[in-house]
Amino acid sequence: MTPTAHSAAGPASPGHSLRAAVIGSPIGHSKSPALHRAAYQLLGFDCSYEAIDVSPEDLPAFVESVRAAGNWRGLSVTMPHKTAMVHLVDSVTSLAGVLGVLNTVTVDTGGPRPVLTGHNTDVAGIIGALRHGGVLEAPRSAVILGGGGTAAASLAALQQLGATGVTVFARSPGRAAPLRTLGDSLGVPVQLREWDAAATGLLEADVVISTLPPGGADALASQLGAPRVHPTRPVLLDVAYDPWPSPLAAAWEARGGTIVPGLEMLIYQAVEQVRLFTGSRFPDPARVLKVMCDAVGAPAR
Repeated sequence: MTPTAHSAAGPASPGHSLRAAVIGSPIGHSKSPALHRAAYQLLGFDCSYEAIDVSPEDLPAFVESVRAAGNWRGLSVTMPHKTAMVHLVDSVTSLAGVLGVLNTVTVDTGGPRPVLTGHNTDVAGIIGALRHGGVLEAPRSAVILGGGGTAAASLAALQQLGATGVTVFARSPGRAAPLRTLGDSLGVPVQLREWDAAATGLLEADVVISTLPPGGADALASQLGAPRVHPTRPVLLDVAYDPWPSPLAAAWEARGGTIVPGLEMLIYQAVEQVRLFTGSRFPDPARVLKVMCDAVGAPAR
């Protein structure tokens, strides 16, 4: 795969209406269709957007069907395909190449054959969500829960926010070892620690990103201790947003911290996806952000 900064452009084949979709498995819970459809309507972008359940074994054939159709503009890619898709596209941006995961594919139909390019907008989504939660200065003590692809995007986001070191708590530190290598490439030292030390690590952090699936961090909630007013209001971004607040988020807020739901990350990364899919039709990110928030009942900003 050749890293590139390539983005989607070019018209669909004559007689074909444009298509875009979010793919994953399971995918029925996704709020991406509501976000994208609201933005497309605002921008006058005539493109459908749907949620498609694609199993891992069917992914290669699905990608080939996208190539063959000639009317696709882009894909939002969610679990479990974020790593596998890297090997199925024609090229990836430099960021997606460094992280080894993508969540967005643009389809350029302007040449003799469709060109699929992988992007990672999760990093922008995490940065937007943390800034919305009040992280406006470099984190002094940053923690990531989990060691997968979203953890990699979180590490890149924390680096861009100015973190000079990150602690990762993972149930299998050996599997999370690539994060240490990634940290070296980004210039951010990564300390991998055992999961049983996570509760103590959380209490020492001013920014925490939980990349675990729903329920994955519930047991930590009871280990945070009694509610109290925290003078510095540390920020927790829990990428899981259903149900909300999660037990961890509720316990964090009870201790005086600020909680940010994963829905915020989803919204901010989707703004970047819409920009990539619509190209020159995207003049005003603030208006797109507003209609997206309205579409999913998120607070106005």
